[in-house]
Order: sequence, then C-alpha cells, then structure tokens
Amino acid sequence: MHSARKDIIDHARKPLTELFAQDASRVEKFTIEQSAIRFDFSKNHIDEKLLEKFVALAGQAALEDHRESLFSGGIVNPTEGRAAEHSAERGNGNIDAVAEAKALRQRMRGLVDAIEAGAFGEIRHLLHIGIGGSALGPKLLIDALGREDAGYDVKIVSNVDAAALAEAVNGMDPKKTLIAIASKTFTTTETLMNAESAIEWLREGAVDDPHGRCIALTANPEKALEWGVDESRILPFSETVGGRYSLWCSIGFPAALGLGWAAFEELLEGAAAMDRHFKSAPMAGNAPVMSAFVDYYYVQACGSQTRGVFAYDERLRLLPDYLQQLEMESNGKSVTSEGDAVDYPTAPITWGGVGTDAQHAVFQLLHQGTHLVPVEFIIAKTPSHDFDPAHHETLLTNCFAQGAALMQGRESDDPARSYAGDRPSTTLLIEDVTPAILGALIAFYEHRTFANAVLLGTNPFDQFGVELGKEIAKSIAENGPRGYDGSTMALIEAAEF
Repeated sequence: MHSARKDIIDHARKPLTELFAQDASRVEKFTIEQSAIRFDFSKNHIDEKLLEKFVALAGQAALEDHRESLFSGGIVNPTEGRAAEHSAERGNGNIDAVAEAKALRQRMRGLVDAIEAGAFGEIRHLLHIGIGGSALGPKLLIDALGREDAGYDVKIVSNVDAAALAEAVNGMDPKKTLIAIASKTFTTTETLMNAESAIEWLREGAVDDPHGRCIALTANPEKALEWGVDESRILPFSETVGGRYSLWCSIGFPAALGLGWAAFEELLEGAAAMDRHFKSAPMAGNAPVMSAFVDYYYVQACGSQTRGVFAYDERLRLLPDYLQQLEMESNGKSVTSEGDAVDYPTAPITWGGVGTDAQHAVFQLLHQGTHLVPVEFIIAKTPSHDFDPAHHETLLTNCFAQGAALMQGRESDDPARSYAGDRPSTTLLIEDVTPAILGALIAFYEHRTFANAVLLGTNPFDQFGVELGKEIAKSIAENGPRGYDGSTMALIEAAEF
C-alpha cells in the first residue's frame, strides 16, 4: 500500500515496561487532553521513532487532504458519489450544508416545541422505531443521558422480532403516545413492519387517527408522505448523512424531546469541539489520528484481529454496541476506494462490555489467553449516583489496575498463575457523562473511524455488505425456497412457515 507501511511493520517492538523505563516523560508525550477527555496512549507500543513513521504514513495516504474533503463537502464516498456531511449537522462543513442542517434543525425544534405546548394533547410516551444507526445512536443517548425523568418515557425498538415491540409498549398509554419512524430511505423492511404493528396497537387503543400520531425521520420525505405521515410531521435530513452518523440530525429527535432541547444543543456543541480539534490539531497531537495509528499498528504489525472496548460506567454500557456498527460497518471492507482487492487486513472485530462485570467474564482471555487484544478503557471521574463514594473509588481503581496488570504481568513458578504482561491498552478518562462530553466522545470515534479508513485506503461510507442477506430474505418471502443450498432449504422446511 505505502512504503511507510513496511517501515511500520518492520519497526522493532520494545516491551512496554522498557519504554516506560527509558523515558520518564512518556506519559506526557503520549497523552492528549481535549473536550474534558484525557486520552492516555502511553500503554501502547508506540515510541517517538514509530510515531514519525506514522506521520509519514499519514502523509503518503494524504490524510490531511481527505480531512479537508470531508469538511468541505467533497466526494469522500466514491462508490456512491457522495459527500459525508454529518459534521455539518453540528456546524462544521460546507457553508450550504451547514445552513441546510440548521434550517432542518429549527424545523425539528418547532415540532418539539409544539409537542411540549400540547399540540398533540397530553403526551407521556415516545415509541421510536428504527434499526441500525437509526436506533443505536438514539438508544445510546437516551440510556446514557436520560436516567432522570425529563417528562417523557422514550422507548426504542429495532428488532423485527415483535417481542421487542411488545416489551416496549408494555405500560404505555396509546392515547398518550407518539411514534417516531426513523428510516433514511423509508423503505427499511424491519422498521416499516414494526411501524405497521405500532399503528395497529394505537388503533386497538382507541386512538382515532393513528397516522396523525406518527413522526417520520427520513431523507426520503416523499416515501414518508406516501406511507401516510402528514407533511407537517416529517423531519427530513440530508442524503449526505449516513445512517450510522445520523444521531446529530432528525434521527436524534427522541433525544431532543426526551432529554430536552438544551441538552441536544450541548451534545452538538461537544461534537463540534471535537470536529475542530480533528480538523486543526497536528497529527501527533490529534486524538482521533493517534487512535487510528494505534489501531493500524496492532492490526498490521502485530496481527491483532479484535479490539476490546470496556466502559467502566453504567451510563456508557451501550457504547460498545454503538461502536460495533460504526467501526465494522464502516471499515469492514476487502477492497480499496478504487475497487481493488486489498492484500492486508482491514478493520478488526470490535467487541466489549462493561466493567467491572467484564473482569469476571472475559478478562481471563485478555490476561492469559493466546490472542493479543488491544484494550480500550473508558471511565468518568464523576459518579452518576449519591451512594457511598467507595463504589466509584472501587470502579476507578479496578479500571486503572486492569491497565497496569495487562502491561506489567507477573511471573510465577506455577505456569497457571503466570501473566505474560506486555499487553496494550488505551485509557479515556472523562470528567463526567454530560451531553457535551458524550457528543465529543462520539465525534472522536467517528473521526477515528475515518482516519483509519484513509490509512487503509478504503471507503468508510458505503455498506453494501448488509444488502445480500436482505435480498435473499426478500426473495425467499416472495418466491419460496427455490434454488438455494440444501441446508437452507431444509431449515425453511423444518421451520414450517
């Protein structure tokens, strides 16, 4: 791919303990503070010489030019001939795109104000229906920030298994419920099926005009209108905003209503601050870029196939789920942006969980397994509760101890009690889980994903890999199980549907 890639792969890796011993200022050199987040990269096998090689790789990959294209509305999604303008939703981007986003956001605010003013009668519940980015982003926001009563009960449904819908509506009063239908194309099979069932639930609940309780969040207003949503209740967004990058636009409606408009604006401003950092900070002091360097090193030079993300904060328990889509749908590619097959690994598998639960489940493999798994810890300085401070102190010490143990290891005469150590980790220490900090954190991961794609030479903004299985499912539904492999046909027959 690039000559710098070979230099990086050939770089002699020193043990982490040796890197610390040789440089008393290592922590300072490999720590970045931005948007109330402390990014500590020092427990990764990066030294100053390797960092120079990464800066050279960024130059060969034209990362600065690609970054400029991203923020100026250039074509960064070549397979679909599109810009990717999610940053314009928070005020950073092409002037026209920023102006359009602002106008559409004011339209959304008008609807939020109308609901709060009683235009729909007494509303207590919002049922948000979507899938993929149309559900994962809003769900993360509501779960992380909506733990105190904001006046609305927000439930989010994505799974086409109607058990999820049944659980969501349990306890809801149909006469006090609005339904938000989130679909970029407004053709998503699972979403529309759940929406039809939700309409029927309203009808059975004696709601006179069920469609009048529906709000459409879409980049295809015509389809929403055709489906039956009144034009005044359609909240459009731009075609250039991808689904997994869409919580900043009208897909974030449940957060704007459920958390309050002020919180939604703070979320956007937090993300905008990270945009500005990514856009202007030098490569070696740029948090998303440094993270991409670390990701690249462990996949390309060390053969790591996975990356573990562990949130030591119950409010961020859904962050690993969110990142799985963001990172694997974006960079799970086997061709370059030009359509050529790659001859190197691309995105690792993103997985994770919540500390301290994960310590008693998967950390055995991290400490003593045969896989090299780069680990990322996220923890907040400020607790979310008023219980004994010992709870949070224990959480903090466990998080920091795990990073120390992964690096240091411990020798023992008993092989079963021996820890090899020299296992890498990055720690993100945040001040608190607030709208602004969460916005910055999510934007950091978006830009990290983009920087990774540039270094890999792939397109992070298409996702054709999700289509084939859906096409086959549609064919089976319409034409029956004809022409498929024996296993698939036997399973369909055994299921008796």
